[in-house]
Amino acid sequence: MPGAAFFDLDKTIIAKSSAMAFTKPFQAGGLISRRAVVRSAYGQFVYLTGGADHDQMEKMRHFMSQLVAGWDVATVREIVAETLHTIVDPLVYEEAVGLIEEHHAAGRDVVIVSTSGSEVVEPIGAMLGADLVVATRLEEVDGRYTGEIAYYAYAEEKAAAIRALAEERGYDLAASYAYSDSVTDTAMLEAVGHPHAVNPDKDLRRIAVARDWPVLVFTRPVALRSRLPGGRSTLAALAVTGVVAVGGAVWAGTRRRRPTAG
Repeated sequence: MPGAAFFDLDKTIIAKSSAMAFTKPFQAGGLISRRAVVRSAYGQFVYLTGGADHDQMEKMRHFMSQLVAGWDVATVREIVAETLHTIVDPLVYEEAVGLIEEHHAAGRDVVIVSTSGSEVVEPIGAMLGADLVVATRLEEVDGRYTGEIAYYAYAEEKAAAIRALAEERGYDLAASYAYSDSVTDTAMLEAVGHPHAVNPDKDLRRIAVARDWPVLVFTRPVALRSRLPGGRSTLAALAVTGVVAVGGAVWAGTRRRRPTAG
């Protein structure tokens, strides 16, 4: 059976929190206040400088879920699609893009497994050429977010999603790879035969050293459009196709096998 390559997104493929990267476009679109933008910027600073332990992740989860309550789902997707290449393209690590290409060349599916919301993760996954996406899903009623979380792709749930995918798609987890920066993803890394710590926080670095896991340092953001065939500049058009439907199927598959967290 083939292996797969599972990637966390924030600080592993891109250089900041994907969920918070879009706060300014959301403000411009009339969805959030200037005060919320400032608060998000502070959260981004804490996340980038110190990592995020369980308590910090819970605070971020509560803040983001309450922030989006009442937002129009179609408007959010439109803003993400229109600003994706401007916001995310300069943040992608060249080293991560190279690894994704290497795994595809070796015949492995590339799966992004992220705690950030699917509205952001799925377009980024399509932009990067990922085969599948697992991401947090917000509850929707009548085309608007309720402020509740329908599925929380976090900690042990990431490992559960990986195992469910392996069962559904025939992945050999012993021959699979995983990459993350956070100690909260330890279970995800333990689920595969080839775990890698990428720009790890201090707790994950300690675990990686103790278990002799490779530690990778990504430092070079790249203009992703320059890496795409023909130098495509219409990433937004690419981002709203393909992975969205697949990501929904993955989420449904994990729910059939394990109760949701959060």
